[in-house]
Amino acid sequence: MQSSQKLLRISQAAEMLGVNPETLRRWDREGRLKAVRLGKRRDRRYKLEDLQKLIKTKGEI
Repeated sequence: MQSSQKLLRISQAAEMLGVNPETLRRWDREGRLKAVRLGKRRDRRYKLEDLQKLIKTKGEI
């Protein structure tokens, strides 16, 4: 991953997409929108670029 990529917390990503954070967790488990896992707790982070692509093609999910 490039250091210039912006990562968003799950709450930020959910707000940006207008969905519940649990929806993002489910999409991650299903492979629809992969999260980057960070830290000891393995917190989910989402690439801004991936979210922007999803918004453009929102009808596919």
